Amino acid sequence: MIYQSNSITVAYLADGIAEFTFNAAGSVNKFDQQTLADCRAALNLLHADKNLKGVIYTSGKDAFIVGADITEFLGTFQQPEAELIPWIKSASDVFDLAEDLPVPTIAAIRGFALGGGFEWTLAADYRVADTTAKVGLPEVKLGLMPGFGGSVRLPRIIGADGGMEWITTGKERGADAALKEGAIDAVVAPEKLKDAALSMIKDAIAGKLNWQKKRAAKLQPLKLNKIEAMMSFNTAKGMVFANAGKHYPAPMVAVETIEAAARLDRAGAVALENASFAKLAKTTAAAAQIGLFLNDQLIKGKAKKAAKVATKDIKKAAVLGAGIMGGGIAYQSALKGVPVVMKDIADKALELGMGEATKLLNKQVERKKLDAVGMAKVIASIQPTLSMEPVKSVDIVVEAVVENPKIKGAVLKEVEELVAADAIITSNTSTISIDSLAANLKDPSRFCGMHFFNPVHQMPLVEVIRGKDTSEETVAAVVAYAARMGKSPIVVNDCPGFYVNRVLFPYFAGFSKLVLDGADFAKVDKVMEKTFGWPMGPAYLLDVVGLDTAFHCTDVMAAGFPTRMGKVENDPVALMYQAQRYGQKNGVGFYAYSKDAKGKPKKDSDAVSYDLLAKAGASGVEFSADDIIARCMVPMINEVIRCLEEGIVASAAEADMGLIYGLGFPPFRGGPLRYADTIGLANFVALADKYAHLGEIYQVTDKTRAMAASGAVFYPV
Repeated sequence: MIYQSNSITVAYLADGIAEFTFNAAGSVNKFDQQTLADCRAALNLLHADKNLKGVIYTSGKDAFIVGADITEFLGTFQQPEAELIPWIKSASDVFDLAEDLPVPTIAAIRGFALGGGFEWTLAADYRVADTTAKVGLPEVKLGLMPGFGGSVRLPRIIGADGGMEWITTGKERGADAALKEGAIDAVVAPEKLKDAALSMIKDAIAGKLNWQKKRAAKLQPLKLNKIEAMMSFNTAKGMVFANAGKHYPAPMVAVETIEAAARLDRAGAVALENASFAKLAKTTAAAAQIGLFLNDQLIKGKAKKAAKVATKDIKKAAVLGAGIMGGGIAYQSALKGVPVVMKDIADKALELGMGEATKLLNKQVERKKLDAVGMAKVIASIQPTLSMEPVKSVDIVVEAVVENPKIKGAVLKEVEELVAADAIITSNTSTISIDSLAANLKDPSRFCGMHFFNPVHQMPLVEVIRGKDTSEETVAAVVAYAARMGKSPIVVNDCPGFYVNRVLFPYFAGFSKLVLDGADFAKVDKVMEKTFGWPMGPAYLLDVVGLDTAFHCTDVMAAGFPTRMGKVENDPVALMYQAQRYGQKNGVGFYAYSKDAKGKPKKDSDAVSYDLLAKAGASGVEFSADDIIARCMVPMINEVIRCLEEGIVASAAEADMGLIYGLGFPPFRGGPLRYADTIGLANFVALADKYAHLGEIYQVTDKTRAMAASGAVFYPV
């Protein structure tokens, strides 16, 4: 044994050939500060070992190394930028130490080698992978760039264009794709990985492989002439700007860093990478995106826990109510391996539901994510029916009929009499109280809400709504089923609008008041999209949701929160509804809609909507972008805080992820509560106070004011 710690062991495998094995105490290998210190100690011993002829890097787990330990990042990144540079340099120095071993080295990759894990393999002279390997540099997804020499080594191994594409997109590659691009030197069957690595290292030791030449290329400047460099970097910058935009700085910083380092040797290039990494670590985008990753892990962890404790195994499901929504739910269930009965009272609705499922499956086939046999299997596991008879045998029912409490109540009552006593019953209602619907059932303990978002196949969120009588066993089974469907379930407590729709309506109310005060709704949309970062501004979102749907939901919210969400006089939503302008569904709303060349909805300005609004309030008043953002966002953030204080949502993490996954809240802002932390609660309170005269939706809670006064945050590091 040459070296041993809790995370690595180094021992001789054959004559002069050391095996350097990553095998941390947990379920996966990752780079934390202790592991890096262990690597440094082991490498120093190897550098001093006169008998050493070669080194093979392996893993004692099913994955090589999944990356750096993200949980250490947010606290560390609180340090000043000047202190972060030596911190990241000390880590990247370990990778240089590995690359500088005086003998040939090879990484034997199985499973995931991502981020720092892949950067370690790039420091080796050769990389052999088995067919299970997945490699990549996903740091941009955390608002960062590679920090352990990856932006230096990968472009010198596969070329500048390929290196920048890998780094700026963060996409991982399978073993064969990485081999084709030159990032991996060989691919073998899993059982042959170690033997292949040993054979290659022996060939390198014997001089049959020129490992010195391969290493030298990584230590020198990029091999590009001036014209090639200009074309390569300008093209990369154009692509990054078009795809990432101004709100995500990491991809552009990565390109600019690789460009600046192109004429430098490894030492100079890595120094630039260190500085750029530290710069990005201090951005709000990095804090937000790292926070999102950790929040997502929390939600996934809760879903895994639910699956372990759930006493009801969901083997077959039923969706009551076909159409677009029902078809989407049925498709998602069947696609993920849970057969489903899709029941409706009309053939036309069943045809629409099956048509939706078939359309989505065809897209999977077109994208080569599914073959014809797989598609046929999924279709066969969706049973359309006009009869309730096939519903009798299911384990869970998702009621998705029209959003009417009386109709839903009647359907739920009927289905309870039909299914087994231990079958779970859920409602895909978007606003109707779960407790009020539960009153129709003899056993409300097996009933909860299961609110999907449209389009079902694209929107990650499922709100699992716990009623006052819902059992924890029911909640656990539904969370597990939602996760199995590939969704991110968040458990919330019952109230009008639940969580997502409850906080959405103050946002719409702020928008309505702004329009009545004379703002141009199209300018409001532009600011909320281009400046704040929403995928759709409020007027466009209302058109997509349906102004008839929004109008009817307003009644529910006004009844539930009469002082805060009472109906707005001359509400633009009501004006559009009364003029039968329902949005995209009938071609006119705030905007007029037509089809573009690809048959997709295209929105245009419509003089009729402007005339309607001009009669209801002021018009032609100019508002600054800051005013527009504040008047729309303060009401939403206030309502999110109220939901957290009232226990409607369990944590800041789930509150933020609910809006990111359910509404498309700008990820680079991290969610409404992360955003409030970023601007500072004291600043948020002062901003809200500026508009408090506009109504209760702008008035902060006493607890928020107290938190601001004490310097508290929603996300303590």
